[in-house]
Amino acid sequence: MIPVYSVEQFKTAFISRKTKKQPFDDKVMETVKEVIENVKNRGEIALKEYTEEFDGGIPNEWIVTDEERNAAWKAVSPAVIESLQKAADNIRSFHSKQLQQSRMMEMTPEIVSGQLFRPIERVGVYVPGGKAVYPSTVLMNAIPAALAGVSEIVMTTPARDGVAISPILSVAADIAGVHTIYKMGGSQAIAVLAYGIDGITPVDKIVGPGNAYVAAAKSLVFGDVGIDMIAGPSEVAIIADESANPRFIAADLIAQAEHDEKARPFVFSTSKRILEETMVEVEKQCAVLPRKEIAEVALQSEGAAVFVESIDEAFKLVNALAPEHLELQIDNALAQLSKVKNAGSVFIGHYTPESVGDYFAGPNHVLPTSGTARFSSGLSVDDFIKKTTYVYYSEQALQQAAQHIESIAFEEQLEGHARAVKVRME
Repeated sequence: MIPVYSVEQFKTAFISRKTKKQPFDDKVMETVKEVIENVKNRGEIALKEYTEEFDGGIPNEWIVTDEERNAAWKAVSPAVIESLQKAADNIRSFHSKQLQQSRMMEMTPEIVSGQLFRPIERVGVYVPGGKAVYPSTVLMNAIPAALAGVSEIVMTTPARDGVAISPILSVAADIAGVHTIYKMGGSQAIAVLAYGIDGITPVDKIVGPGNAYVAAAKSLVFGDVGIDMIAGPSEVAIIADESANPRFIAADLIAQAEHDEKARPFVFSTSKRILEETMVEVEKQCAVLPRKEIAEVALQSEGAAVFVESIDEAFKLVNALAPEHLELQIDNALAQLSKVKNAGSVFIGHYTPESVGDYFAGPNHVLPTSGTARFSSGLSVDDFIKKTTYVYYSEQALQQAAQHIESIAFEEQLEGHARAVKVRME
């Protein structure tokens, strides 16, 4: 079920930048451009047209009312609410340690510099709400924003048949600290968040996952607003040695594959026996999976099983791949963590499946995909903070620096810069 690749074949198929796939094609981009321009120019009229077409109906009002939010708590089981609250506690605890204070650094009595840390004022969280709903997405995106001190956190998710959003998303929004929820989805919702319509103010940054149309919309509005990242297909890479359990590996590969047909499940092992037994387990476990058809497509078309000569060779491949999720199902896994250079998040040991991080442990599950872990990081409190530097020079300090500033300015042929210093010295 999972194709077997040699090391060289894997490099060519999945690591070479020449073979990397874009998260959306030109046709998607053209469609989304039209949606965004339509919403910008025609406002709520365009939003209603797209909402009727894609979501099956237009809600009576865009905002989820207080009554609806209160009623949602009665529609979700107490056990699920307790699980969400415990997960939120863990996420809050982990991210609270990322907070930083503004700081002033006195270089000399005549020179002061520093940084101001200020929260973004208004953030929009996009949450998918079609066939499946993801309350964990709400928690992971909104809690760091709330901790950062964002003044207004709004959330947008499509209403089913234009009537209501899923109650569990509303409950998660309350737990996470979302101020306002809008009943709208797709690229039209991204356009509204970026540019506003009558009654809805634009945000300063948009975060949250979505399909190719949402990803394309985020890429097009970037610059007018900030975004978290352009997410490609979700991926997991598992490094396994002789100590690994094939049942565990298979379960984790399938957990990744059930996301969608483009999900990328990879396993690298120093043991041919482990790989063979994993293949058998994948067949067995997939057979009883509710999302079997989706998982099978992902496993067959995007998955890979690779035999490696050593654990070090596995780490080399993984660091070149820079996966979103990396599992270390190997002996003495924690001691080998230092070998990881590029990965969104690492899951250490035989009893730490990716699901722990997706829902509960505390670190964020919004992670870089498609090799971007080489240069970027998962969502954090920092994504909702602006850092403004400042500097103070006394007259005496400027006198001492003037010659050096003027020298560099003249080399760059920017005489006005030099004069701005020189005029103060006359």
